[in-house]
Amino acid sequence: MKILDRSQIYEADAQTLNAQEISSTDLMERAATKAFDWLHHRLQGNPVNIHVFCGTGNNGGDGLVLARHLVEHGYHVAVYVVKYSERRSDDFLTNLKRLKARKMWPEYLDEGSPLPELHPDALIVDCVFGIGLNRPPQSWVGALFEHLNASGAFILSIDMPSGMYLDQLPEDLSKVVHANHILTFQAPKLVFFLPQTGAVIQQWEALDIGLDAAYLDSVIPEYELLDPTVLRSWYRPRSKFDHKGTFGHAFILGGSHGKIGAVALASRAALLCGTGLVTACVPGCGYIPLQTQLPEIMVHTTAAMEEHLELPEVLSGQTAGIGMGLGTGAGVQKAFLAWLKIQKQPVVLDADALNILSLNPKALKDIPEESILTPHPGELKRLIGAWKDDFEKLKKARAFAQKWKCILLIKGAHTMILRKEKGYINLTGNPGMATGGSGDVLSGMITGLRATGYPPLQAALLGVYLHGRAGDLSVGETGVEALTASDILSRIGMAFRELSGQLPSQPPQNGSTEPSENSSQEPAQNGSQSHSESSEKPS
Repeated sequence: MKILDRSQIYEADAQTLNAQEISSTDLMERAATKAFDWLHHRLQGNPVNIHVFCGTGNNGGDGLVLARHLVEHGYHVAVYVVKYSERRSDDFLTNLKRLKARKMWPEYLDEGSPLPELHPDALIVDCVFGIGLNRPPQSWVGALFEHLNASGAFILSIDMPSGMYLDQLPEDLSKVVHANHILTFQAPKLVFFLPQTGAVIQQWEALDIGLDAAYLDSVIPEYELLDPTVLRSWYRPRSKFDHKGTFGHAFILGGSHGKIGAVALASRAALLCGTGLVTACVPGCGYIPLQTQLPEIMVHTTAAMEEHLELPEVLSGQTAGIGMGLGTGAGVQKAFLAWLKIQKQPVVLDADALNILSLNPKALKDIPEESILTPHPGELKRLIGAWKDDFEKLKKARAFAQKWKCILLIKGAHTMILRKEKGYINLTGNPGMATGGSGDVLSGMITGLRATGYPPLQAALLGVYLHGRAGDLSVGETGVEALTASDILSRIGMAFRELSGQLPSQPPQNGSTEPSENSSQEPAQNGSQSHSESSEKPS
């Protein structure tokens, strides 16, 4: 699913009006009716008190349409117009007249108005600001949003949480509506997936409002969500006469005293992704643990990690993942930098391989094109420099990926994969995956997928998606706190079976493109609500 920026959203609306020969009021009616249908399907006429807060622009117009339909279906509705401006959009005024024609009179709120009384069992519908907001709301409006947040009522935001910008961090997140659920139109917004802004967003769904299909097909977004259907089309089933040589040879380089487990996890992950052969390249202290724990792999050892200088001749043309538990001593740095210079194939760079590059930035030019870098947040900061907020982090990370022609992962609750001008956002995974060794499993999976023949971008996207799905399939059994990297390993096969269609797939946990009757984030019929916290999961 494509994530559109502000100009693309406005253009999609314009193209729709032209192609379908409808007015903007007609499009507003269609969109808000979709939101009403969603809500009515869940409430089924339940006598919950509904408070609809509208701005004076088009987002407020959506709220007026929604309120009119609620009134027509017998719901207990109170409508508030937040007079943050004397300007009114034409569509707002049209729908205000239609609402009044139903004998429904809104209450107007301004700077001197008392704050409405809101019971925790009520339902709040937030339609004050939309995607056009580009400056902080007035202080009294911010105080109103804080009042909504403190009410304990279930909050449903239409299209965007009021007070949230589309492309920058709000000055004060306490002055943003903290939505339990967002009904966004046609496609989600980037701010739903960033740690700082996503922290005040619990759940979202995208409602198809029939925007012009030709435009949506042609537009090129900066970001899009990973689509399981597309990933499934890449899946390579095995044929009867394949053999282990068909599926490549992956080399995992890393380990040091006390950190051989990182290589063990990565090597097993590569095996479980279908690699025909796996060789672990480790110092001598890793020989017995790896040969004992993983009899399926081969082990190449050196007397000490400083002697990795011999490895370039062995591995110059092979699929390799390097860095797990490697260390950053002077000898290791020298060996790694020499190895990197002669690599011709894309490699997977993780952990200490990235730390060595941070210490030797001139060596960034030696990274083979299309190599895959998998830093955790601290390693990313050492690579690209500090950032003031998530938007600057993305800007710096995109510039880094473009300059060095690599594929860069930003690991977190919604891992992002950056390549050239494009970013991909993953929806699988859960907070339990914030555990030691999870990143080693991911790097091993990507290395294994590369060895089996997937191109670098496909390997990165499949690896991130399957890694998250394996975690999701595990957490139902282990719980969030007890999930380990080994649990993720144990579900990789099941994640592959699901991707290949051998098992029925489950909807993503963090968002949806379709309404779900079993969503834990919908208002219950008695007006109560349950909460599902989002959390970053650095791997």
